Amino acid sequence: MIVSYKYRAYPNPVAETQLNVALDTCRWLYNKLLEECNEAWACGTPLKKVETQARIVTLKDENPALKEVYSKVLQMVNYTLWSNIAALSQTKQRGRKVGKLRFKSASRYRTLHYNQSGFRIDREHSTITFSKIGAVRVRMHRPYVGKVKGILITRSGDRWYATILAEQEVPDTKKCGRSVGIDVGLNSYCVDSDGRAVENPRFYEHALVKIKKLQQSVSGKKRFSNNWKKAKDRLDKAYEHVFNQRNNFLHKLSRQYVDTYATICVENLDVKGLKEKGNNTGMHRSIHSVAWGRFYSYLSYKAESAGTKLIKVNPRNTTQMCSNCGQIVKKTLSDRVHECPNCGFVANRDYNAAINICRIGMEQPFMPVEIMPLHHVSAMQVLSMKQEATPFRAW
Repeated sequence: MIVSYKYRAYPNPVAETQLNVALDTCRWLYNKLLEECNEAWACGTPLKKVETQARIVTLKDENPALKEVYSKVLQMVNYTLWSNIAALSQTKQRGRKVGKLRFKSASRYRTLHYNQSGFRIDREHSTITFSKIGAVRVRMHRPYVGKVKGILITRSGDRWYATILAEQEVPDTKKCGRSVGIDVGLNSYCVDSDGRAVENPRFYEHALVKIKKLQQSVSGKKRFSNNWKKAKDRLDKAYEHVFNQRNNFLHKLSRQYVDTYATICVENLDVKGLKEKGNNTGMHRSIHSVAWGRFYSYLSYKAESAGTKLIKVNPRNTTQMCSNCGQIVKKTLSDRVHECPNCGFVANRDYNAAINICRIGMEQPFMPVEIMPLHHVSAMQVLSMKQEATPFRAW
């Protein structure tokens, strides 16, 4: 399995200039190849991946700046383009309305991918030397483990990050241990079958007033002027701060679940489909803010690296079904309590769903469920955890 380690990078002025030039050159290549693909599709003779790969060689005569970028990095530009084309095609096959791929602006192309070669890591001096760029100082706050397969160097506002991609062996699955079902939501971020309700931190909602003011500041200035660039940098930093807060929360929450349980059961949700469903803008924004897909992604790779089993179950009727007897009890979104007329079981609707998720994932029959009050976990409790903190059961 491939595990990524992200570090803050501090290029000197010369290296930073070369990195910016390389990014702009790769952006030009991406847009050029996309333009030629669009023209070929319009003529009814679509290009293939190997043809655009070979086109890079001839384009070096048209744009000599391509010769100043490491060849593997240019190849990964072509790989990125075709990955985007494949993703767009799959989205169309799932019946969703999508447009064409957009050309990359300077602010939307931010990563150079050194795949397998073109770099040298010096752990002793905490530097990474990139081909045709030079040495870049990197703050390696934690050691990476495994064979390095590539490095991404990314610009985010006025900051730079180096992401080391390391290949590691997959550990054996845990032989025994506890299982848990997790039901994600908007009121509580998630409720699990052990009666734990984790608070939704709502980072984006708390920052919304500030973000709106910064957006107004950007829109009130002449586009691409110095004042506009300064205002846009402030807006980008506000978005980055929310992104980092959310990622920190999700990393720590997923780590706690992986360290505590041997088997984790979650719903196999179509998060993108939920975002597109209906016309409720507030609901769409809330679903985007909680980032359930990212949480599931973190659970997945952390579980794989720790030998924990992650099971995704069909979400059908997990909320409507009584976890005590199996009776279907219809509820609307406003109904926050599950009350079964058949067996008299009364519980929080999300707790009831979490038990069903665990039962379905573990293929267990219906059995009497203990009625327990939910144990609320605040967002600050999650954020105060350390990566090596004691698992949930010690709380």
